[in-house]
Amino acid sequence: MTQVTTAVYAGGARIDAAGAAGDARSARAAAREAGGFAWVSIVDDDTDRLAQLVAEVGVHPIAARELARTHQRSLFERYGDDAFVVLQPATYDDAAETVRCDEVDVILVEGMLITATRSGRLDLDGIRRRLDDHPHLIARGPHAVLWAMFETVLTGYRDVLDGVENDIDEIEDQLFGDDPAVSRRIFDLQREAIDLAHATTPLPDVLERLGSWIAAIDGAETPGWTDLRGRAAYVSERVQAMRHTLDDALTIHATLVNQRLDEKMADLTEVQVRQNEQVKKISSWAAIGFAPTFVASLYGMNFRYMPELDLPWGYPMAIGFMVILSAGLYVVFKRNDWL
Repeated sequence: MTQVTTAVYAGGARIDAAGAAGDARSARAAAREAGGFAWVSIVDDDTDRLAQLVAEVGVHPIAARELARTHQRSLFERYGDDAFVVLQPATYDDAAETVRCDEVDVILVEGMLITATRSGRLDLDGIRRRLDDHPHLIARGPHAVLWAMFETVLTGYRDVLDGVENDIDEIEDQLFGDDPAVSRRIFDLQREAIDLAHATTPLPDVLERLGSWIAAIDGAETPGWTDLRGRAAYVSERVQAMRHTLDDALTIHATLVNQRLDEKMADLTEVQVRQNEQVKKISSWAAIGFAPTFVASLYGMNFRYMPELDLPWGYPMAIGFMVILSAGLYVVFKRNDWL
């Protein structure tokens, strides 16, 4: 469903323009007649319909086509005398740990400012009320509306950044535990930080170029743009710092995981070494015990013709052979550190 809201400003205040409510062309005509400007906001989830509505107002064709596609980054472009600005207001769902960026397209043409969104999540009514309470802002023209929108978006980033940084602090506490889900949490937050960086990193450059363009039109820099540039740079730096922190956290987690694996492998190796020592000892004593058994079994075969059976020293010889064989094996195993 398409929602069109119009407001006409002149003399530092909003004025009633008969027949201009909800009609962009009538609002622009009324603003020209009053020597002011019109603010037209369009909310529609159909990008093609958005582009068609804006084209009917008479904006630059390329600017109208830009509305037919989504943008991942904030930007500022000029098409002839028209200006096209993309803002990315963000919200943070702390429970799901997800950042949601909505797109707001702003087109500045002579005597009119158009805002086009696919959702109503940016509080445009709040911006209108704020402008109504500050006539000195409205007196600056449509650039004041653009300034108020940037200020609102930058203020919204503060809550988003605080929420993400709070979750990063929780991750740092999890790093030195055995929670296997922490790596997934870090990866998910990295993805959200990247989306947030797409929205915030271009802002300082956008505001720099936009401020220069407005200063060239007005003949002097509009008050407040310097402050916006400083805040945008601060937001961008915080986002980049969060990305570096998450990268470091993932590296530390991988290091800790490898360290734990190494410790487990060392413990397993130690167990195997102890088992091998026990096997060697058991095997050695088994071999020593087998030697007399072998001699006894040999003489226990009950063959009739065995030369030692009829000799008086046959029995002592067999016993001695058993002792010598066992002692020899003991010495050999002892020298080889099997016993």
